[in-house]
Amino acid sequence: MDRSDFTLDDGVTYLNNGSFGPSPRRVQEVRKSWIDRLERQPMQFLTRDLEPALRDAMNPLADLVGTASTNMTFVDNATFGMNIVARTVPLSRDEEVLLTDHEYGAVMRVWRDRCKETGAKVVVQRLPDPLTDPNELVEEFLKGVTERTKLIVISHVTSATAAIFPVQEICHAARRMKIPVCIDGPHAIGMVPVNLDVIDCDFYCASCHKWLSATFGTGFLYVAPRWQHRVKPAIISWGGSVSGQEPSWQDEFNWIGTRDLSGVLAIPEAIRCLKEHGWERFRNETHQLVQHGAERISSLTGLDPLINDHTTWNASMITLPVPGIVENGEQHGRRDPLQNTLWNRYQIEVPVFTWKNRRFLRISCHLYNTTDDVDHLLNALEECFAKDHKFV
Repeated sequence: MDRSDFTLDDGVTYLNNGSFGPSPRRVQEVRKSWIDRLERQPMQFLTRDLEPALRDAMNPLADLVGTASTNMTFVDNATFGMNIVARTVPLSRDEEVLLTDHEYGAVMRVWRDRCKETGAKVVVQRLPDPLTDPNELVEEFLKGVTERTKLIVISHVTSATAAIFPVQEICHAARRMKIPVCIDGPHAIGMVPVNLDVIDCDFYCASCHKWLSATFGTGFLYVAPRWQHRVKPAIISWGGSVSGQEPSWQDEFNWIGTRDLSGVLAIPEAIRCLKEHGWERFRNETHQLVQHGAERISSLTGLDPLINDHTTWNASMITLPVPGIVENGEQHGRRDPLQNTLWNRYQIEVPVFTWKNRRFLRISCHLYNTTDDVDHLLNALEECFAKDHKFV
């Protein structure tokens, strides 16, 4: 696949697949075919055809992530799944939820809100800076465990810092301590190999609209068998099978009211697209693109990176420090002036943000990107830093 297989606007240099990844034409067309089928006979589709279609769509996704389809349910996105986990895991006063200081802001908010409701406490464990050794990360993170730790929440691939975390080692250590683990995995699906049965987490929340290139509003929640009888939906509706199938824990999540599930039904086509291109080829090509950008940006800025070993810690996305004064701290929704300039002046979509009172730029690439896109960004940055003193 290349850019011609996507419907991105001409003239836009899109280096932000990590936030919102577009889907190939083929996937969009399959989704439209499901919408057409729904509109032709809604009763037939929703009450007779939908549940078997959902099972058929889940099977290739379950194969991709290394577990049985009976351990997964479709959700709108990883945040939706995380809210289900927050409703499911019991918390009491003075118990603790352990996270790292690299976690996604929305995930932090979910657990802070849940802990406020229950009297529990969010514990944010600081990780080594810079990241150099995965074993050191595991050791430092687990220092945050206490006798009150009720749950561990950790990213598979972090959003802000774009680091691949050793989640399997953390899960196995947590299992020995009898502490459940919830993994936030929206960036991992497609970007890196995932085998949930081997990882052995309790919950895994994922989005499919990023590296898997499914349409927007598609994700899944993995629930280990030991939790399936306890999992609680975030939205209560009729539950049960609308087509008379045998009862399953998934029923509460399949039917939460009338909605458009055409996106999740098109997930198998997204998997086929990447499988035809070749998973390793996809991962190597996108990693080489971001590595090309990382080397030149680091040379341009002269700033020390968060991560020195990009082969170990990064895949299709890299976060790099850029010069400039950080104002007003971190604020969701506020656009950095450099990000605004890159879009307004150069038509480049790339996030620039504050993390731990430092300024960073994140490059994320997919198969619609080429070295020309990355070079366009690099040339734009050179001009910005040379001409606009407010950026430096």
